[in-house]
Amino acid sequence: MIGFDIGGTKCAVCIGEQIGDDIKIISKETIATDHFVSAYEMIDRLCDIADRLTNDKSCIGISCGGPLDSERGIIMSPPNLKGWDNIEITDYLKKRYGGNVTLQNDANACAVAEWKYGAGKGSRNMLFLTFGTGLGAGLILNSRLYTGTNDMAGEVGHIRLSAFGPVGYGKKGSFEGFCSGGGLAQLGTMMAEEKWQMGKTVSYCKNRTEASLITAKAIAECASKGHEDAKEIFRICGEKLGEGLAILIDILNPEKIVIGSIYARCSDLLCEAMNNTLKRECLGAALDVCRVVPAKLGESIGDYAALSVATLNFFSGSSISH
Repeated sequence: MIGFDIGGTKCAVCIGEQIGDDIKIISKETIATDHFVSAYEMIDRLCDIADRLTNDKSCIGISCGGPLDSERGIIMSPPNLKGWDNIEITDYLKKRYGGNVTLQNDANACAVAEWKYGAGKGSRNMLFLTFGTGLGAGLILNSRLYTGTNDMAGEVGHIRLSAFGPVGYGKKGSFEGFCSGGGLAQLGTMMAEEKWQMGKTVSYCKNRTEASLITAKAIAECASKGHEDAKEIFRICGEKLGEGLAILIDILNPEKIVIGSIYARCSDLLCEAMNNTLKRECLGAALDVCRVVPAKLGESIGDYAALSVATLNFFSGSSISH
């Protein structure tokens, strides 16, 4: 099977083989996303790589940032893919190869990967949260990927948690504003400005002239070294993470919530505040049956995600609920 992982910076072609309940990644090749050529020329480059890596084109999965229409197989102007406007990618690949071609947004693809092969394996109801540059979710409900009426299910980053706060998803005080790499940087900048105005210093930035260099990574490094100002930023983030998760737990009653990227790397800085908030905010019976765990697939999740999309319809009939 073939997996195409399409991103704004790079694209990857992964070749995999289904072995029992697992996928074996046989080979992979990555190329830079060329924004000076058409979308279809870029797709042709990926196909040329796939032609070189394998003769089996019967099952193809595509993971790509949204917005997109997974049912019709159309990529619809993602912000990080300029010129990819209403690209009918599944029809294009079917005409070239025949066989089965399936498209999903990257959060849904990662959800399927963690559900089938990672930390959510064996669960019937699982949520996956990206918690990286932004915050999105993929929903596995009753052992099916749930995409909603028009592929908008799982846009949890847009939930407003506070009237004020860092901006994410175009909304101040949103779930993404508090729980994302960009949100952590904004929280750090806000706290630094408060301290600088009082004549104090912060551990993660030398002075105001370097404020633009404040990143989630820099704050995490200082927090891990025990600096209280950086730890306070992660405490706020953990508390808001708990508030957002409490809403999802009470509505969807999952048995597992798998969180990737920053949470997987910094769970020790987030868990205490998150768990305290969950105990305060959640229905006890719903929280009792739910575990919040870090993603398991790590840096390989993009490879597994694209290949997992290929397996959605090909191996088990329709595994998608709209």
